[in-house]
Amino acid sequence: MNYPISIFILDVSDSSTEKMGEALTVYLDEWVDWITEWTKNMGPIQIKHRAGDEIIFVGPGYSTAYTIAFFVSRVWKFKNHMPYFGLAFGDIEKEIKEVDLEKWIHPLVKQARYANDLIKQEKNRMLFKFELDQFYPSEANPSLPYHQFRNEFETLINGLLHLQLKFIRKQTDIQETVCSLYLILNQQKVIGKLLGKTSPTISSHFKKGNSEEILDTFSKIISILHSLQEKAYLERATHPRDINENLITSIRNHLKLKLKTLLDS
Repeated sequence: MNYPISIFILDVSDSSTEKMGEALTVYLDEWVDWITEWTKNMGPIQIKHRAGDEIIFVGPGYSTAYTIAFFVSRVWKFKNHMPYFGLAFGDIEKEIKEVDLEKWIHPLVKQARYANDLIKQEKNRMLFKFELDQFYPSEANPSLPYHQFRNEFETLINGLLHLQLKFIRKQTDIQETVCSLYLILNQQKVIGKLLGKTSPTISSHFKKGNSEEILDTFSKIISILHSLQEKAYLERATHPRDINENLITSIRNHLKLKLKTLLDS
């Protein structure tokens, strides 16, 4: 029996900078706690902070890892030491609760690691990169439809992420804040009250910061991953859209409680 999962390996840019090591270690431990809180109603996940500045996450569903990674990237406080995520999704033959992250050897882990290593080698690092076509035997799970087009999906998804990153990097600080708050609150009037600005001002920052394009790209990638999972498990209702909506609601509810901390940082 196969189980749909997704993985990210988070690493941090310039983490060896003097005086940042201890602060990042504490911060990454906090993120493990936050992500555990976000996913507490999803069923078993696996998450571990290891190797100083790395977090590995394994969760159910093709879209889960990217969903969490995107939210983490939007509210990350160390702007000169941003995280980057090697991502993979696919299927395993045992339940997540049976996985031992310290000993687990699987093509999906290798793919996420490889994607992370590719980002590490880039001069202008991507925030996210999927690797779908390495380390999988060509005959693996031929019944699962994405397998025969892994290379094409990888190219298309990473192309969307590259365009999304161009918009993200052009955002000013206030545009970035408005975009992130909209991701959490989904209401411009509430954002205006929080920031002490009028609704037209918030709307202007939202539009000039290409926030619609950034968030729409996020939604489109999630939708693609949902569709792939649904088509892979036609005989078994996995309800990826409902599960992901519940996850996003959980994330938003938690972050709403942390808004003061997020804004102060």
